[in-house]
Amino acid sequence: MGSKNKLKRFKDNEVFDNVVQPTRSEIVDETYAYKGKWKQEFFKNDNPLILELGCGKGEYTVGLAKRNPDSNFLGIDIKGARFWRGAKTALEEDMPNVGFLRTQIELVDQVFAEGEVDEIWITFPDPQIKWKRTKHRMTNPDFLDKYKKILTKDGLIHLKTDSEFMHGYTLGILEGLGHDIIYAHHDIYVNHQAPEEVVGIQTFYEQQYLDKKKSITYLKFRLKP
Repeated sequence: MGSKNKLKRFKDNEVFDNVVQPTRSEIVDETYAYKGKWKQEFFKNDNPLILELGCGKGEYTVGLAKRNPDSNFLGIDIKGARFWRGAKTALEEDMPNVGFLRTQIELVDQVFAEGEVDEIWITFPDPQIKWKRTKHRMTNPDFLDKYKKILTKDGLIHLKTDSEFMHGYTLGILEGLGHDIIYAHHDIYVNHQAPEEVVGIQTFYEQQYLDKKKSITYLKFRLKP
């Protein structure tokens, strides 16, 4: 993507009413206006709030929102030029249940109040395979603690990835900590009973993985209290 195109997308994001871009200090100082009020103040309703962490182009955020018009979907990513596509599509298709938040994922427990989120999707995260990158894996125990804080008591987490390493690592963490693994499959597209929302939505990069015959894995789990 050229620098001019990026600049245009950054400018668009500033005026898109479905995009919010708080400063880091607003979040860290806990002065961010939407914390604890995302449903009422941003989406203007009391419907369930579902996050896509590391949303990229926003394909999953938009795809899930189309299938579930009575839920609110918020894609989160630090790279605004990427989720611009999802934000623009949602505006063009008049989807008031879609929003995008530009911030770091590690701040997620400071952007949302305790028990404010009903569900989390993690789609194709960087597996951070090197040992020194363990702290950046989005399903490590520290991140799970952040998710537990903002999720409702029965809140669900979904992990969809092309990385067998990430799938296996997460399974090991969940089993070791005694969390509730609801569904697990190492090659979701060969499972004829796979959930429609898992196989019915494909991201740009996922399509490339499938063209290369890469297996796509999926986990659904619930964190113990």
